[in-house]
Amino acid sequence: MHKIIALWAVPRSTSTAFEWMMRQRGDLECLHEPFGEAWYQGEEPLWQRFNEGDVTTPGLTLESVWQDIQNRAAQGPVFLKDFPHYINHMWNPEFLGHFTHAFLIRDPAKTITSMHDKWPDFHEGEVGFPEQRALFDLLWALNDSPPPVIDSDDLLENPEDMVEAFCNAVEIPFLREALSWEPGGDPSEHSWWDGGSFHANLSKSTGLTPQKRRYVALEECAPRVQQVHRRMRPHYDRLYAHRVKV
Repeated sequence: MHKIIALWAVPRSTSTAFEWMMRQRGDLECLHEPFGEAWYQGEEPLWQRFNEGDVTTPGLTLESVWQDIQNRAAQGPVFLKDFPHYINHMWNPEFLGHFTHAFLIRDPAKTITSMHDKWPDFHEGEVGFPEQRALFDLLWALNDSPPPVIDSDDLLENPEDMVEAFCNAVEIPFLREALSWEPGGDPSEHSWWDGGSFHANLSKSTGLTPQKRRYVALEECAPRVQQVHRRMRPHYDRLYAHRVKV
């Protein structure tokens, strides 16, 4: 089996922009949240807000997704971006041993406000920080060293150096040209949720370019955002303390 690079992120963490950059390389088959599609839209949905009549896909399960990933990896190297909370019941040494793991984190003040904007009724179980931390800690325990962690703000402030550091950590060549692309791409071709509406801005983008850090004033956020943030922040801080620095 060829290398399977798994980027474990949380929703609204600039992870699709990172995935879009990885697609420009041309040397990896890139998958967009394959486990998430089954978690939300498989024949046995696991998300907390599922209602009878919501979209489901017969034959799509977490197990069928995993088999498909293995089939693809038998043909060539694979990169996937996904969220740990979709598959926390599948974690065991054998399963996790198939992947080259890395993590992408983002300040929960930014991810939660973005989720609240898109899904005012989001469930706390969809936020993903506790499971991301749990997987990070488990992999550290299994491998006697922490997996690499990239922080979104570091990435956006210094994309070239951070992407190079990521490539070095997962042992793939750094391809500078992958950081830029022509506008007009269609992320909806790869997104299974809501026609790709969450990723519309990507179609106008031209690459990962340096951006100034943006800060969120929590005191101006909705009370529920502040409440969820208080519970998520310690999990983010745990990974942030071990982030890759350049």
